[in-house]
Order: sequence, then C-alpha cells, then structure tokens
Amino acid sequence: MYDYDLLVVGSANADLVIGVERRPGAGETVLGTDLAVHPGGKGANQAVAAARLGARTALLARVGDDDYGRLLLDSQRAAGVDTVGVLVGGAPTGVALITVDPSGDNSIVVSPGANGRLAPGDVRAAASLFHASRVVSTQLEVPLETVVEVVRSLAPGSRFVLNPSPPRPLPQEVLAACDPLIVNEHEAKVILGDSCVSDRPEDWARILLAKGPRSVVVTLGAEGALVASGAEVTRVPSVKVDAVDTTGAGDAFTAALAWRLGTGESLADAAAYAARVGAATVTKAGAQASYPTAAEVEAL
Repeated sequence: MYDYDLLVVGSANADLVIGVERRPGAGETVLGTDLAVHPGGKGANQAVAAARLGARTALLARVGDDDYGRLLLDSQRAAGVDTVGVLVGGAPTGVALITVDPSGDNSIVVSPGANGRLAPGDVRAAASLFHASRVVSTQLEVPLETVVEVVRSLAPGSRFVLNPSPPRPLPQEVLAACDPLIVNEHEAKVILGDSCVSDRPEDWARILLAKGPRSVVVTLGAEGALVASGAEVTRVPSVKVDAVDTTGAGDAFTAALAWRLGTGESLADAAAYAARVGAATVTKAGAQASYPTAAEVEAL
C-alpha cells in the first residue's frame, strides 16, 4: 500500500565541525582542530539514518543551489534516500557550526538558510509523498507553520512522529497528532514550561502526555529512554559504549524509532531498537557518516 516506510520533512544543513579541548566562554577565543565539513541537518540526518537501516525513505526539504546543497543531495542518494521531494534554490543551504569537546559533547549554532524557506505551499505540493508514506517524521528546524501543514497533510492511517528541536511551544493541533512526541531533557522542560514541577523524567512523560500527544518518548542519553502511552511509563535501558561524538545521535534514534513503529513494533520495542542505533552512532565521529547499518546494530 505504501511506497515509503518513512517520509522525513525537515532541515538539511552542512555541518562545519571543529574539535576543541573545551568550549569557549563569553569573550573567549580557543584554538581547535582543522575544520571538517559534513552533510547534516535534523531532517537530512533522519532520512540517511533510516535508509541505512533498510527503510524505504523519502526526504522533503530545501537546499541552496550551491556546493553545500550538492554535498547534501549526494549524501542522501548514496544512502538510498529518494530525493524527489528535495527543492533547490531560494536561499543558501543551511549551515550548522558545531564544536565537539573531548568527551564527545557538542554545542551547535544553526543558520537556517534555505530551511527557513520550506513553506506550507511546498508541503501541499508534495501531497503524493504523504499519501505514499506509512510514517511521517519532522522536527523544528523548519518554520512552525510548515510543521502545522505537515500535520494537516497526513494521509489517513499514517503515523506522525515529532522531535521538537530546537524546542518551542507547540500548538494543540500539532501536539494532538504526535505518536510519539520525542524529547530530550532540555526539550521536555521547554515544552512543559510552568508545568515542569518535578525533576523526575517519569513525571515529565506523564505531564507531556496529558498535554495531548498520543504517546511520548523522553530520551535520557546514557541512561536510556522512557516511553509513555496511556497510563503506562516504561524505562528502556541504554547500551553501554565508549562515546566518541554525540552529533546526530538523537536524529538516528528518532529515525530508527519511526521506522520500527511503521513495521508494527510496540513503542517500547521500537525505542529499545532505537537506543541500540543511537549507541552505535556515538562510537563514530560525525553525523551521517556515523550511522550504522542494520547488521552493525545487531552486532551490539
């Protein structure tokens, strides 16, 4: 019935990465490693991660008519992503400036570029992609009105997955469509706002669920994740690995979870698989270059 297991709607950036001994404070300059340029962006990352695992994947995004845009298109096609929905032009390709410290933690500043021009009209024009997709996943590196249009364009019977990053308050129409809403600790606190009356992730999951999503996943890094659906909150353990670089790990988790949900797995089982994918990802440098195949995930 479906041509695609997963349609990703979202951002495509060139990641400009510098390793640092420590991240600079205000007014401070630190020396770093040579600049490395990688294909990235939360949307593009999710699409590559899913395709590498074996999912039939399409990407709806916008890039510039420039070298970075061509880098991103080449990376998608090499992973097996269908790029029929990638629009070219209108602004320079988005860029993410990333510093990575010796522990593998990163700090990121994003210049949206063409991502900010992905408009509701582009979503409406891609109606055939939505009707051909079992699961639709998006993030918030594209305009919020575009995400709202994604929700309105969902085909009957398809499933909507949202990672609200970078986080901001969400309209009820979007929250009600999420199945699941996937947040880390920072994103959970932003969306909860004044409702964040507890330090326990289990409580965050329950309060988020009460705001309207059909299900919620709270990722906890090395501590695994929590999944909440109905009255039940389940903890999903992590896989212990030596982290090299956490860049893009959350995107790999979301992509793997979305794909496995589309195959009919339960939320807890899909999250457990996604945790293994995330663990495999952080053992290598970069975002898309670090994404594992299904065989590499099984090896964990």
